[in-house]
Amino acid sequence: MGNCLSCAKDFLKEPKTLPIDINFNLPSPLPPWPQGGGFASGRMNLGGLEICQISTFKKVWETLERGPENLGATFFEPWPVPDGFFMLGCYAQPNNKPLWGWVLVAKDVENEPSRGALKMPVDYTLIWSSDSIKFKKSGNGYIWLPIPPDGYNAVGLVATNSPDKPPLDKVRCVRSDLADSCEQDAWIWGPDKVSNTSEINFYGLKPTIRGTKALGVSVGTFTVQANGEATSFSLSCLKNKDLGVSCMPNLTQIEALIQVYSPWIYLHPNEKYMPSSVSWFFNKGALLYKKDDESNPVSIDPTGSNLPQGGSNDGAYWIDLPIDEEARDEVKKGELRTSVAYLHIKPMLGATFTDISTWVFYPFNGPATAKVQLIDIPLGKIGEHVGDWEHVTLRISNFTGELWRVYFSEHSGGTWVNASEIEFHNGNKVVAYASLNGHAFYQNPRLVLQGNSNLCIGIRNDTAESNIVMDTCMSYEVISADYLGMVVEPPWLNYTREWGPKISYDIANELNLVENLLIIEELKSVFRSIISAIPSEVLGEEGPTGPKMKNNWSGDEN
Repeated sequence: MGNCLSCAKDFLKEPKTLPIDINFNLPSPLPPWPQGGGFASGRMNLGGLEICQISTFKKVWETLERGPENLGATFFEPWPVPDGFFMLGCYAQPNNKPLWGWVLVAKDVENEPSRGALKMPVDYTLIWSSDSIKFKKSGNGYIWLPIPPDGYNAVGLVATNSPDKPPLDKVRCVRSDLADSCEQDAWIWGPDKVSNTSEINFYGLKPTIRGTKALGVSVGTFTVQANGEATSFSLSCLKNKDLGVSCMPNLTQIEALIQVYSPWIYLHPNEKYMPSSVSWFFNKGALLYKKDDESNPVSIDPTGSNLPQGGSNDGAYWIDLPIDEEARDEVKKGELRTSVAYLHIKPMLGATFTDISTWVFYPFNGPATAKVQLIDIPLGKIGEHVGDWEHVTLRISNFTGELWRVYFSEHSGGTWVNASEIEFHNGNKVVAYASLNGHAFYQNPRLVLQGNSNLCIGIRNDTAESNIVMDTCMSYEVISADYLGMVVEPPWLNYTREWGPKISYDIANELNLVENLLIIEELKSVFRSIISAIPSEVLGEEGPTGPKMKNNWSGDEN
């Protein structure tokens, strides 16, 4: 009996397994990518500095509470570092997710006339330690800021489990012409990500300016925030000086990436408004209207060649459904079997990553439904509009060809999700769920409320697995890839006006009909404030513009 009690006590003392204790791997091994250029070669030249992406680590220190889900965070060094390369900073991640991250290491480019891209710091400053703070932890941790020599910038912090300063040769600083400004990214750890206390919160880092032409390169390191005020402690990111795109994939490699990762999209089992191809929409009688000549709409060529090109969204033109009521109803329903995934391929984060934005077109966006606590209320015409564009963006490392993050567009916004947190189908295909009628994309099947989830009031976004599926690799078209210089954009892509007319109904009257169903006056007030905060594109007051008019076309997703 004594031995049994002893074993039970030992069992109870065993540390709890955390999600970060598991290394995430994509469900299926990656294929050998087609050869050509520098894509997936493992290394990249930023113009005097050679970098390599490391995703294997050695644990330095961990906390066991606070941070996301109160599970703490773990701090790592990249390990092993290839011969000749040097650490630029440490990596940190919340414990509530499987280990899935990277940091860059770097070295001088051989035979480069302007050698000296890297130098050791001249000293360190201790910016934080856990000595005097009471929380669950594995020993004590210390965070050090490298002090760079003149003309150099620190791009990462160093974590240790000892109060002794790290050796000067532990890390390298980067010549200032190879550095760019950065800002806070996702919250990693601390007492509270919106805290105004004297304690420090930890965040990831990302370039301040992000887009297809931006030079900033994420290093994968972290920063801290003190006293509720944003600060990067003089940290920088790297810069791709010449924005070389030699490591971006060629068309053959793009096709291989699509076969491996292309989204598998579940439409809701009750969905009535299916996607279609743009050419199907035009062939089925979509019409182009011109301001002050509304009585003479024009049929649209299947390629959109007679749509006005360029300019701004000035309200001079818009697209609408056919005039005939029966034809309108047919076009509203779409035609899934004709649907096409329209792909925009673009460099991001200084061309260290490739973004594949998969755009899906729907001829019609259906009406919305409100949830007011236990009551579901159809909103009549609210939410309806002609023409609906949604997208899923895959962010792929140009060092390895690995998928790292996925962006799910949700009406006028969206969410970045790590590859370790999404669902996959048949290997490494990304699963996305399109919401009923509104077609916003989500990473898993659930109800998402646009509004006040605490009061359970808002616009419903329902998603579910079903037999209605769009397999985007079955029919896709690369519609834009500026860096390749060989992709011809379809004429409809450069149509800058709206893909649907402005709705003529009085939204205030529609809302009054809904409010009359609510008995409690407080609920009426909350409901109206929620509706007023939702973008007009979501409410269906007017049709949306096409993909190329969105901010994320040449910029980052958020």
